[in-house]
Amino acid sequence: MLYGIAAATAALLLTAVLAALLRLPALRAGVVDRRRQRPLPLLGGLAVVAVTCLVAWTGEWTRVAPLGEGVAELLVAAAAVAALGLIADVWRLRARVLVAGTTVAAACVVPYDETGVWGGILAVVWIVLASLAFRGLDHADGLAGTVGVITAFGVGACAAAEVMDGLAVLLSVLAAALTGFLMHNWHPARIGLGACGSLFAGFLLSASVVLTRAGYEIGPSAAVAFCVGALAVADAVLVVLTRLLLRRPLLRRGPDHLAHRLRRLGLTPQGSVVLLGAGSFSAVLVGVLVDTGWTGQGAALWVAGGALCAVLVLLRIPVQPPRRTASTQVSGTFTGHLRIRNG
Repeated sequence: MLYGIAAATAALLLTAVLAALLRLPALRAGVVDRRRQRPLPLLGGLAVVAVTCLVAWTGEWTRVAPLGEGVAELLVAAAAVAALGLIADVWRLRARVLVAGTTVAAACVVPYDETGVWGGILAVVWIVLASLAFRGLDHADGLAGTVGVITAFGVGACAAAEVMDGLAVLLSVLAAALTGFLMHNWHPARIGLGACGSLFAGFLLSASVVLTRAGYEIGPSAAVAFCVGALAVADAVLVVLTRLLLRRPLLRRGPDHLAHRLRRLGLTPQGSVVLLGAGSFSAVLVGVLVDTGWTGQGAALWVAGGALCAVLVLLRIPVQPPRRTASTQVSGTFTGHLRIRNG
């Protein structure tokens, strides 16, 4: 308990300091995105990844808080996905390379002896889609960090309920690191998460759900997994439907995400993030209740119904056509929308 508090505090402070230090090098190196016509450095995710791995491995190395069976391998795989995301932030990288790399990493962490072959395949597919969908949330200041913190606490509660103390500590460290990052990412953001941080967080969260639910029936496990990733899934579905209906390329970036629609309804950037964060909290809470047995898996249908209604309502809100600009970055939603570099 004391180590968990100390680790979370250290992760929060170290990430806040490191993110501030990485801002200027990112600007000078041109590792930026353009958001509302201003350059946004993208190395904030590197700070989250570095601090999370450092604090977690310190606990493992000192044996004060061992990660436990399978958790160390999970952290290594997540770090590998983060490295791939960092390459996507710095240089041009095709979407299929991100998908392939994330798939390989996911295949290495699924416990097939508990899930079975077909269950393991479904778990790999879920981890890949959820990871890339979570990356799509990095389209608005503070959104990916806020949803990541809420989800990490929820999945950490599920891990604690399964007496997976090492995984619970790792997720609390991730939540603290994302909180430190949010000090610089809240509107107006001074640094962004980028593919490095968003893929790392999405992979770690989705794979952690698989580890905590391994050995359980597939129905309740699918309900928990959906509730945990409901907001990212809703955002991805909204984007895909919009671009299909308007016959726009799926890989071209555009202002057609959840936060963009809410802002067109008159909400402020901060207000839209708070509203989406509340929605994420409600969905994750249902997932935790299903996981711990406080409610049945049918409760996930309410989450699915709410997400579907939100998508259908927001789908009717017109969006502005995307600006035609050259891009050297690869996509951020699970279908991939292009990152724009300045430099």
